[in-house]
Amino acid sequence: MFETAELHHTISEADYRKEVVVLRTELLQLQDALREADFSVIVLFQGVDGAGKGETVNLLNAWMDPRGIVTRAFGDPSDEEQERPAFWRFWRELPPKGRIGLFLSSWYSRPILDRVYGLTKTATFEQHLGRIAAFERMLVEDGTLLIKFWMHLGKKAQKERIESLAKDPRTRWRITEKDRKHCKWYDRFMDASEQALQKTAIVPWTIVEGYDPHYREVIVGRMLRDAIRQRLAPKETQAVLPVTVERPADSVRSDLLSPLDGTLQLDKAAYLVRLEELQGKLNRLFRRAKQGGCSLVVVFEGWDAAGKGGAIRRVTGALDARDYQVIPIAAPTDEERAHHYLWRFWRHLPRRGRVIIFDRSWYGRVLVERVEGFTPPPGWMRAYAEITDFEEQLHEHGMLVVKYWLHITEEEQLRRFKERQGTPYKHYKITDEDWRNRAQWAHYEQAVHDMVERTSTHRAPWILVEANDKRYARIKVLKTLCDRLSAVLKT
Repeated sequence: MFETAELHHTISEADYRKEVVVLRTELLQLQDALREADFSVIVLFQGVDGAGKGETVNLLNAWMDPRGIVTRAFGDPSDEEQERPAFWRFWRELPPKGRIGLFLSSWYSRPILDRVYGLTKTATFEQHLGRIAAFERMLVEDGTLLIKFWMHLGKKAQKERIESLAKDPRTRWRITEKDRKHCKWYDRFMDASEQALQKTAIVPWTIVEGYDPHYREVIVGRMLRDAIRQRLAPKETQAVLPVTVERPADSVRSDLLSPLDGTLQLDKAAYLVRLEELQGKLNRLFRRAKQGGCSLVVVFEGWDAAGKGGAIRRVTGALDARDYQVIPIAAPTDEERAHHYLWRFWRHLPRRGRVIIFDRSWYGRVLVERVEGFTPPPGWMRAYAEITDFEEQLHEHGMLVVKYWLHITEEEQLRRFKERQGTPYKHYKITDEDWRNRAQWAHYEQAVHDMVERTSTHRAPWILVEANDKRYARIKVLKTLCDRLSAVLKT
């Protein structure tokens, strides 16, 4: 795989200077056009130590306008990053539409290093590579232009490069004992790296020979220029990554919700007794979970006026205000629209021993965005797999994900809407959008059915809550939350 990148290609000084003048001009022009584009550009630099990754990134910042570039180099994760799933620190740094992200030592570095050091077995390494491939495909399908460079040096060339840097007083500081050890482990790195490149080739790699700096810089500049130019070209001339989605049958009936018993009730006296009992139990359970470093992600979805806010307040009433945060989700801001739809949820994930409660969530992709036509069918149909993978990553990191759908009947919703209209201090709770959504009841009902059917997993199951009676719903939410925590804590 790497043989053709070990031929010691060179370019003359004169040819280099001539080419750079043209490249810089074209890249700046393309960067200016990119500012108004509906996609972002991510450029990954991975490869052999000493092959010029950092120098190339610095050069691109010099050639282009750095104000339109996000440059990130990822080293060992910080304490804050270790308390979240591995991809959290990459998600939060994704560039918005119209900008370029230059990433050094990205999501490939840790899996390759762990494999070389013998910290992971073959199956685990392949699992990591599969997650990377899924992550990259998700970005590309959302519109990101992802360009991957593997900067390469042969075994002898790497050794010479490290020795040269170590002898120069100006660059000696860059060479560590770890670099020297990795140089000795060259063959180990090549075995792991070759497997990584093969398993993630759904977004192709460009292998760049790093022997001659001028040659390396020109090749990277050309590839970046051509990729952005191609993407900015008229749609009919662009190469499109094939997308395979499973389309739900139009005849599927929403039978997951109809069996729910809307007559279930709880009288006030019994409710108050159970409320005190369950809030106390939840408080004790979460204190144990906090001591063990377990974090909690709670999702509330449901019909408009189904009582999500009241249920959330009964949950937070059992917790210390310093331990939780409620995130209300509305229409995305301009900043959020400039990123993948999951970006705004990744950035809110809690540290260990904390609780995040989402009042509406990432499921908007397959509910309101589906029904209202904000996202075309291929986009929301892909989201089922993207969401389950997201929740799987949370689970693997030790987060407990609890998801509620609060269900009321169409008749009960109408009663609550009218009550809100007739109560001055509840006017803010009813909007024209609520009435418009109500007119789409049947379509939302089908969307909810598909959502529950496709995203209710063993590790993050949906809990359907009969919410015609608010007291009954609140008690069920608290009880099931305690049950889920008890199962995790094995109490």
